Amino acid sequence: MQFDDRLDTVLRSRATGDLARRTQYRQLVDLVGTPREDREGAQMEEAYARLAELEADIPAATRAGLLRDPALRIASPRLAARLAEQEPAVAAAAMARATLREGDWLELIPQLPIAARGYLRHRDDLPGTAEALLRRLGVLDLVLPQPDIVPLPGDDAQDEPLELVDIAPAAQDDANEPVETEEPVVESEIGALVQRIEAFQKARRRPVSEAAPRLPLNDAAHGDDAPDAIDFECDPAGTIVWAEADHAPMLVGTRLGGPVIDGTMTRRMPLAGIPVTLDGAAAIKGDWRIDAAPYFHKTTGGFAGYYGRLRREPAEDDDRPANTAADRIRQLLHELRTPVNAIQGFAEVIQQQVFGPSPNEYRALAANIAGDAARILAGFEELDRLARLETGALELGDDESDLAAIFARTAQQVAPSLATRSARLSYEGDAQGAPVAYGRDDAERLAWRLVATLGAAMAPGEAATMQRVEDPKRFVLACDLPATLDDRDDVFASGAGGTSGALSAGLFGTGFALRLARAEARAIGGDLARIDETLVLSVPLLTAAGAGHSEKAEQAERA
Repeated sequence: MQFDDRLDTVLRSRATGDLARRTQYRQLVDLVGTPREDREGAQMEEAYARLAELEADIPAATRAGLLRDPALRIASPRLAARLAEQEPAVAAAAMARATLREGDWLELIPQLPIAARGYLRHRDDLPGTAEALLRRLGVLDLVLPQPDIVPLPGDDAQDEPLELVDIAPAAQDDANEPVETEEPVVESEIGALVQRIEAFQKARRRPVSEAAPRLPLNDAAHGDDAPDAIDFECDPAGTIVWAEADHAPMLVGTRLGGPVIDGTMTRRMPLAGIPVTLDGAAAIKGDWRIDAAPYFHKTTGGFAGYYGRLRREPAEDDDRPANTAADRIRQLLHELRTPVNAIQGFAEVIQQQVFGPSPNEYRALAANIAGDAARILAGFEELDRLARLETGALELGDDESDLAAIFARTAQQVAPSLATRSARLSYEGDAQGAPVAYGRDDAERLAWRLVATLGAAMAPGEAATMQRVEDPKRFVLACDLPATLDDRDDVFASGAGGTSGALSAGLFGTGFALRLARAEARAIGGDLARIDETLVLSVPLLTAAGAGHSEKAEQAERA
């Protein structure tokens, strides 16, 4: 790579949705966390400013989950210091993932908050000088050290020792009560031992979340605040070893098992939408779906477990759409638009010579690339529209349009293109008086998709008609199927038919175009179906609705 402009590309991208913001946050952390001399100055300040904007919109638990990604690099002392000052979950994840040089650790550790220093005590890959510096700053492990053996005072049997534990005070969060470091004076060593054990238990104590389990476990408070999704980490055996703070007491130690899950984990494959039933407190009890990815030790490369998310199964009366295959397709398309938009933008910059003259050969190549990118984006739009229509996520407006006039005009528009092949597709019947509950732009798109698809499938010299069937309540259009489509059992199947000339069925072929037209018709209460050798479009008219509106208007005038 001669020119690394990845940071410029990310900064120019717009993050309009939750998924886009999470993706851009991860990209910026990865790029900013990899120090480069050519990224200093105004560009780096802009990147940190964008990070601040994203941090305000993305919850701390989500950011912590993104930072725990094994593929993410945090090798910048400035970024590590910034993350260490944020929420405890974010700081802990950043301190676990930071990979700094020895000199950077020695300079950074004294500047870290006390809580962030405490998170470093769990790491076993820090340089020896950094570990020594942590010890000098009083950051020690919370586990019990090796005991000192002292005799009981005043006991005749001196050979019976008493084990005393010397406990160092651990770094405390601001929310915890301070632990006294000075040992109280007691009259006996047994009293001192009791005092130290109490100090140790006090240091380990943490504030109990309202979501933590308590008796009775079926308390109604948990049911009201039941989460929709929980991030977790499990070991190679499927036992949860970490979960989000509010739900960790209820989940840690739970084993995720079952034939599908065990088989997938054995193959080290990702878990995608696998159902699982959990038992326990009301906040976690019930049916869930698991999405998780395996991760591996960065030093040995061995399988270490899974990072994932539990998603609550929607209730039967829940109006929210389920996490179906169509929803995942929409998420994938959202991710793919970013690189395609970037490619198209760079191609247009070269073709239009924005930054200076370019050879005509390069401009021609750039124009082809920009055109290909535009066609790909158009295909993405069609896929996204079909997914939203079939899942009910797309709400159509209540505008009106004359569908008969639009189809008659569209047939006239495609006639010159068909005439070059001596083919003809004509509209017959009344060319007006078909008001439907569909906006003008959407209606024209439906008409063009259907007419262009049929015209593209016609052979040279072939003739077909689109006949309007008289019906007082519906707009019914019977279209002759071209021979290439009539031979197929299912005209809505992928890959049915083809394209020719200036007319095109779209990026994904005739079958997909007809399926999309059928979804649009069904979205407004109609349908598109094959009857023998004819393709019939049926859409309800607005005659009754118009009369109702007129009647309401007359009543308002009389009032």
